[in-house]
Amino acid sequence: MFIIENYQLAIFLCVITMLCWGSWANTQKLASQKWGFPLFYWDYTLGVIILSLILGLTMGSTGDSGQAFLPNLQSASLNAIFYAFLGGVVFNIANLLLVAAIDIAGMAIAFPIGIGIALVLGVIVNYAAVPDGDPLLLFGGVGLVALAIVVDALAYKRISKGAATTKGILISLAAGVLMGFFYRFVAASMSEDFSNPTTGLLTPYTAVFVFSIGIFISNFIFNTFFMYKPISGDKVTYTDYFKQGTPKLHLIGIFGGAIWCLGFLLNMIAAGEAGFAISYGLGQGATMIAAIWGIFIWKEFKNAPKGTNNLIGLMFFLFISGLTLIIMAKNV
Repeated sequence: MFIIENYQLAIFLCVITMLCWGSWANTQKLASQKWGFPLFYWDYTLGVIILSLILGLTMGSTGDSGQAFLPNLQSASLNAIFYAFLGGVVFNIANLLLVAAIDIAGMAIAFPIGIGIALVLGVIVNYAAVPDGDPLLLFGGVGLVALAIVVDALAYKRISKGAATTKGILISLAAGVLMGFFYRFVAASMSEDFSNPTTGLLTPYTAVFVFSIGIFISNFIFNTFFMYKPISGDKVTYTDYFKQGTPKLHLIGIFGGAIWCLGFLLNMIAAGEAGFAISYGLGQGATMIAAIWGIFIWKEFKNAPKGTNNLIGLMFFLFISGLTLIIMAKNV
């Protein structure tokens, strides 16, 4: 299977993760113009599971290193499968809440708050499990990112008030707390040595595939609830999915899921060299990418009062400084 043995390359893969995780929600913004996010989310889920299987059978089954995708899946212990599956379930409810928050409050607020909290909590949880890297630099970087989240929230407060904004912030908070734990469950299912995986534990490719199964199965519970008891928008049904969905709308959702899945798999591969805490922390720099989309493409701050741009500039400075410290935290 394809693995890496270079820290600089691991950082590059984490940057790709940032781009993927910070950009996939644009597909939801596009699809929401035609139908509700619960319907979009079914296609998103299909995109995750389809790409995880394709990458497992290709990148995860070639080369001399590690264990091929199918043999690793066949030899996996029930405990390892359970943790990867649980990671998918926890991620699914967190992501559904995040998508709902995007629908209510926009990308520029939902991502910085939800994913920012997930970054802080996720780094702490993963470092506690596998302490790898300089804690002073790592948590110093996390602290700067947390401060960037506060600054972003202050900037958004200047342009949006009312119940919808408060509701979006609260949902973003809930999504962030849950999102901070899913990665640790998946990491617990994996062997730390990708070249010679421990018997019974998963490779990145197998872990991501089992994780995607967890998303898909739990979707019948969680997404069904969002369909019939929506946080925002109108109630939709399974009949609506087939009647309202056009090939273009379905492809947009599948593409969104594929984008996110690619970022996740590359992040898991990078963790072999960077460590789970650093890899996760860098991947969640997607907050900055999402904010760029929200600010410059979707024009969510176009009516902002004077002085807001200074807050936005400070937010980006803090994010970039924090991510730089996280990168420097690895002892190489």
